Amino acid sequence: MKKPILRTPLPGPKARALVGLDKKYVSPSYTRVYPLVVEKAKGLWVEDVDENVFLDFTSGIAVCATGHCHPQVVRAIKGQAGKLLHMSGTDFYYRPQILLAERLAAIAPGRKGKKVYFGNSGAEAVEAAFKLARWHTKRELNIAFFGAFHGRTMGALSLTASKTIQKKHYNPFVPGITHIPYAYCYRCAYNLTYPDCHLYCARWVEETLFRTILPPEEVAAIFVEPIQGEGGYIVPPPEFHQVLNAIAKKYGILYVADEVQSGMGRTGKMYAMEHFGVVPDMMALAKGIASGMPLGALVADHDIMDWEAGSHASTFGGNPLSCQAAMATIELLENTLMQNAQRQGERLMDGLGALQDEHECIGDVRGKGLMVAAELVEDRETRAPARKLRGKIIERAFQKGLLLLGCGENTIRFCPALTVSGAQIDLCLSIFEDAVKEAVG
Repeated sequence: MKKPILRTPLPGPKARALVGLDKKYVSPSYTRVYPLVVEKAKGLWVEDVDENVFLDFTSGIAVCATGHCHPQVVRAIKGQAGKLLHMSGTDFYYRPQILLAERLAAIAPGRKGKKVYFGNSGAEAVEAAFKLARWHTKRELNIAFFGAFHGRTMGALSLTASKTIQKKHYNPFVPGITHIPYAYCYRCAYNLTYPDCHLYCARWVEETLFRTILPPEEVAAIFVEPIQGEGGYIVPPPEFHQVLNAIAKKYGILYVADEVQSGMGRTGKMYAMEHFGVVPDMMALAKGIASGMPLGALVADHDIMDWEAGSHASTFGGNPLSCQAAMATIELLENTLMQNAQRQGERLMDGLGALQDEHECIGDVRGKGLMVAAELVEDRETRAPARKLRGKIIERAFQKGLLLLGCGENTIRFCPALTVSGAQIDLCLSIFEDAVKEAVG
């Protein structure tokens, strides 16, 4: 496939009918950006029910790391499906779960001796980390960040601080969580400039927060995304995590990395925290871990994962099919795809940087590997967020056959499969520029 194929106006007649049926029977809580009704997909190409073909730079919200239906992953799933579909790793043992735990422990950063808990999603992985932090430290307080998205279950949602609609009518939340500003240099909460700020946003935790309202000896964990995902693909300064982690270690506080969106090769390294030279005490994994199969994992040092039998479990966590898909995914990531993510990510960043020079509305371009974003502004002096323009650009891109998603208030994310080619990067940039021109008018 060389370019999108649009056979009907969007949405097509079959898509319109199914969207109507969806509105009648499916929960209205789901967020749908545009009326795409997918029939099948392969690699970076998605075909809808009306046989329109799209170039996918969302990869199912950064889930299909190896592309849609990678043959090696499909073979692994099919091979397992004829042997064992389910036996619940909560109460029984089976080979795929054990071997995947061994593999994840082996590729985790830092010292050896890791242990793994399996769930079904990123929210479940974060929820497990939230509970384990309390269990291990016997402390009740936690720190998280504004702009963070950790999931929608009540514990994970309590840590989340992304959009008010996600929390509306759900109070009260789990108590004892203090949210603080993230290292968002383009919109610094303290109106400072890096590097002259000397990482004030991190030092503030010890210099102000621990001195005034939050006793550090009562804090169990700091929950942080190495690169904020839904908050806007925000890449902190290189030293941010080092400074914050050092503060955590000083007071016996666990440093918990939410690698749900940034992990599994997306940034050109297996885990995004590797870019910052920090080994977290715990990592929450999901999304790209199994190339589209539902799986979440919490990886922690063996002396931290010290909870007792029955203290936490999941009936479906570590499903045999998902575990085999994950093993195939990790092999592909290590063999070629992480390197490709780094190489093609540089191409994408360079291309967006060139568009930024040409279009005033692109205020900032940032990212690591294939976790890349363009932040849109009304003008570059005030940096006023261009929220409506963001929506127009995404809609125009869809009408041209390019699938994109937003993040943050006014940012567009580019998170294609790690199999993306240079030609596909260039095609995306060309369609994106046309969409920008039409949306700006």
